[in-house]
Amino acid sequence: MRIERIGFTPLKGGRHMTHDLVDLAADGPVGDRVFCLVDRSRSRVLRTVENPTLVQGAARWEAGVLSVDLPGHTVEGIPSPSGERLDVDYWGRAATLEVCAGPWAEAYSEHLGYDVVLARSLTAGEIVYGASVTVVTTSSMRLLARRIGRAVGSERFRSTFLVDTGDAEPHVEDSWVGRELRLGEATVLVRAIVPRCAVVDLDPETGISDAPVLRKLADYRRGDGEINFGVDAMVTTAGRVRTGDLAEPERG
Repeated sequence: MRIERIGFTPLKGGRHMTHDLVDLAADGPVGDRVFCLVDRSRSRVLRTVENPTLVQGAARWEAGVLSVDLPGHTVEGIPSPSGERLDVDYWGRAATLEVCAGPWAEAYSEHLGYDVVLARSLTAGEIVYGASVTVVTTSSMRLLARRIGRAVGSERFRSTFLVDTGDAEPHVEDSWVGRELRLGEATVLVRAIVPRCAVVDLDPETGISDAPVLRKLADYRRGDGEINFGVDAMVTTAGRVRTGDLAEPERG
């Protein structure tokens, strides 16, 4: 088995970008979901399921510069700490963030139609739902495509890794829960199957709901009151992972 796609975004909710490689640190993929947008009026981190046009923003964070391509223009700069801290809600969990100065608040407020600010987590993982690494497989994606009647990209699931599992059975990744998975130079411990929401129905570039993915998954992927697809994992050995690297679960 090999890594077919690596994906992440430095701005939570932004377009899930494809990368040639990623460094997995102890707290997760370096550069993944470093920043987020906050609705001050509700003291809440923005949710893509409620703000689907977030995916229209393609963000890059390189050498300390955050650049975001929004429809019709690009905003970029160095996100400097403002000194202002916010206590906010993230899916029912309290998080403390620091507001970042720069052009993004104005640009995103105009894009979304209400006031938001760019912020950065003070503690790694505070604005990550579940474990820091997620994995889906080509076997499971093929079954889903057959049930929907059309191809859908793994970007909809915003997974860190798409693993090419060849002719393995669909959802072979379920059997990896509780086991270590070697990914390139790194190792992760697969923690759990991932519950899904209506974000998977959205076109990953436009944010338009264009496929009944969640409803089709509900027909065959229900468990413990959730609709599940893919697995999440925690990093146990840091290292670099490249597209094409081997993906090897420990023997069960």
